[in-house]
Formats: sequence, C-alpha cells, structure tokens
Amino acid sequence: MTSPIPVPLTTSPRLQELTTWDSDWAGLRVVVTGIGVSGFAAADTLIELGARVVVVDAATSPKALAQADTLRIVGAADVLLGEEAVESVPKIDGQKPDLVVTSPGWRPDQALLAAAARAHIPVWGDVELAWRLRERKGRKTADWLTITGTNGKTTTVGLTESMLQAAGLKAIAVGNVGTPILDALRDPVDYDVFAVELSSFQLHWSHSVSPVASVCLNVAEDHVDWHGSYASYLADKAKVYENTQKACIYNAEQIETERMVEDADVVEGCRAVGFTTLTPAVSMLGVVEGLLVDRAFIAERKDSAAELASTADLGPVAPRHMVANALAAAALVRAYGVEPQAVRKGLLNYLPGDHRIQLVARHEGVLWINDSKATNPHAAAASLSAFHNVVWIAGGLSKGVNYDSLIQEHANRLKAVVLIGADSSDLQSALKRHAPDVPVIGPTKGETEDVQTAGTAKAAAGPSPIFSETVMAQAVASAAQLAASGDTVLLAPAAASMDQFSSYAHRGDAFIEAVRELVEGQAQTSEE
Repeated sequence: MTSPIPVPLTTSPRLQELTTWDSDWAGLRVVVTGIGVSGFAAADTLIELGARVVVVDAATSPKALAQADTLRIVGAADVLLGEEAVESVPKIDGQKPDLVVTSPGWRPDQALLAAAARAHIPVWGDVELAWRLRERKGRKTADWLTITGTNGKTTTVGLTESMLQAAGLKAIAVGNVGTPILDALRDPVDYDVFAVELSSFQLHWSHSVSPVASVCLNVAEDHVDWHGSYASYLADKAKVYENTQKACIYNAEQIETERMVEDADVVEGCRAVGFTTLTPAVSMLGVVEGLLVDRAFIAERKDSAAELASTADLGPVAPRHMVANALAAAALVRAYGVEPQAVRKGLLNYLPGDHRIQLVARHEGVLWINDSKATNPHAAAASLSAFHNVVWIAGGLSKGVNYDSLIQEHANRLKAVVLIGADSSDLQSALKRHAPDVPVIGPTKGETEDVQTAGTAKAAAGPSPIFSETVMAQAVASAAQLAASGDTVLLAPAAASMDQFSSYAHRGDAFIEAVRELVEGQAQTSEE
C-alpha cells in the first residue's frame, strides 16, 4: 500500500503572517478541494476574506452543481467539477496557487494533492484555516478543547459541550461532529469555547493548532486504506496533543495514548492527566464504588478525590466505553476550570445521538439495538461487550481492517450472525476461523447481484434507496427468525456503510424502519 505523501510545510513569508481574521488575505490564490460541507465553508470564508478562490471536485451531482452555483453567486469563485478537475493543480489568474485548502476526506496521494506536494504548495485543512482565523478585532476569541480517537469522539464532544454549557459558558460542538468550525467562527455569537471533534484526516492536514486541553480517547486499526499504514494513522492521531497548553488527557488503559503524550511537543507547564474506568491513581480521573471521581484537578489529590457524578447519571445502560467517554469529557472541562457540579449537570442534560447503542424496540422479550455508528471492529467490540446472546447484524466496507481479534474476544456472546455488505468475505472468514459453531446467514445471491449491478452507478448517484431498504429488511427478517426471548439483535456492522447505504445514519434509519415494520406486522398478525 502506498504511503501518504509528506505534507509540504508553510515556507511562504506571506502565509506565515496569516494568523488572524484581520491579516491580509486579499488576493491570496487558493485552491479549495471538495465542495461538500467543509469545502463549501472554507471557500465561502476565503471569498469573504477577499482571496482569489478556485474550487474543484470530481462530483457532478445535482447537489454539487447547486453548491457551485451558490459559490459563484456569493463571490468571485471559479468552480471546476468532474474527474478532470481533480487530476492536477489548476492555475489561478495564470499563476501557481499560493495555497491548497483541502476537505478532510481527500487522501494525501490523490492526484491533485500529490501534485501540490511536488510543486511545494502548502496544504492546509479546514481546521488549520479556522485556527488561523480565530482571532478577530471586536470579537471574543474562543478557546479550543480538542477531541479525537478511533471511537467515541462524537459522544465525548457532545458531553463536553453539555458540561461547558451547564457551567454557564457559551460553548458549541464543532468540527467532525457536523458543524464546520469556520461556520461557528462566522456565527455572530461570541463563544467562550469550542469543543472540537477531530478526525485523523483533519489532524493530518493541521499544523499549528494549540488547544487549551486535548484528548485521544482510544486507538485501534482503522482507515488504514487512507493513511497507508497503522503507524501513519497513529502518528496523525497523536497530533491532537501537539502545542497543548494546559492538559493532555490520555486513556490510562491504553498505553498507546500515554506514549503519544510522552512524545508530544507541548506548551511549557502542560500536564498529563489520565482517565480510567478503574480506581484512579494521582493525576487521574476514574471510578470508585460507582462514582466518577477526580484526583487530578484538586489540591488534595494525593490522598482524596472530588466526586463528579454517578455512573447511574449516564442512564439505565452505561457500558464501559460510555463511562470512559464521560470521564474524558470531564477531564477536559475540569482542565478548563469547570466546577464538579456542572459536570454532573452536563451528564444529566446530555441527549445521546442516534445510531449509537440506540434502543429501537423491546418486542416479545427481544431487544433491538441500533449501533450503526460502529463502523470499525473497535467500536463493534465496545457494543458487543454490553450484551449477551446476540444475533449480530454486521458487515460492509471493511476499510482494510482485520476482524480476528474482534471475533476471538466476543465469539461466546454470539448466538448467530446475519451478514450485510457487498463483500463481507473478510468478516465471514474470521467467523469461520474463530466461531465455527455460530450460524452465519449471508447475503442472498440476488442481493449480491444487485450490489454488483448498482456498483458502477454508485460513484455518481450512491446506492438506490429501494435497494438499501431491501437489504436491511431482509437482514432484520433473518434476525427475527433467529432471535428468541432474552436475546439481543444488534446492528453493529464493524464496517463502513457506503457500499450499500449513503451513510451510517442511512443504514441505521433503514434498520429502525425495518424493525418498526416487523414489530407492527407481528402485532397486527397476533390481533387477527
């Protein structure tokens, strides 16, 4: 597998001076790659700053065309769409661009970005651009708390936001969670603090972010296809700790995150603070007799702890990974100066998002759980560990990961497996090796043929809604035949969704709808 191409460092004196909103951005020649959410926000912002912008994207979908029309209307932006538009770096006014601002999903070895590297054109992500624009005359400068990890990012950033707001602060969750940081920066609200969710892709393209506190929740093999190797993936995740000002929060139960902190170049005086779902040592947060406690941000930490909340405050089902996420969020806000009472209030106020261990139905003694957001083995493991006697719906786009450890660890929980996905052969092989006695229901021949037929059109239009709903309806019907009272039917695919669905949310919604129809159909039959 090709290793990622090195990102060229900023060497232009002009780029080095661009550190505030009020710097001289006028006339700067910028290519923005991608016309999706983050790319549109970057282009729109740069147009407002007076830069000369060209936006490129391979997409020619109606949505991309509409976005292009909007950018042309709001300012002086050229938009180039189609495969040819992303094969080389376009000139701007006949000259080489000063900068490329890339959307996070674009791989470093993509043709245009690789050409930019060879031409020594600096590449920033939208996060790097946002960091350089955060200071603006007449506006409050929001502090940043940054969060990454293979799993749990969105939950933790939501908990962090809720705790900050419970403390009376103007706070917002931004970044990979859905709201672009650039949009929040342009919001007329003067925010005190941003809770920033950062993917490994966004971290790869960031260079100078300096948060007040930062955390890497956990790491496991993921996105190897994008990064080129697991080592490169870890290196990008570790960038979350660079330049941290007050506290680097790490997972005390995973040595990799502690080593990241040890190797990070931080601001003088920055502390290392661990979190654990076990009894905490000094300078850690952890759990004692069902209580979440702090032994890091109190003066008497050598021989006592501050009570923050109870595990019961997390709801009736509090899996271990949810406790860990809550502790990580608590550590971030405690580093920022939030009082213990606000931590508990934030936990109680927090409303979990859909598609993450979401109870869909309890019918005839069977629990139906939607964890479509479990897009890799590490996330699926956390989900499986919360249940016993599981009929597991799994499979999809594997992203080059290995399933052996997942199956070895959780084979004893599996009653049966229902496979979805255009090609779940890697998962199926792991099941044969490590859970040979567990019944496995694979996709039918018709499903596979439909996927192959739809595959050519998918790049342009995505999977058809009718096809996607059929895939999930058949999986739910198979699971219903296998499950009995006391069992849990768990959608935790351990894979990405784009081979058969438009997103993990689409996959989860299809599951919810299929379960609803199943339950209503069975109820109607029993009445008759």
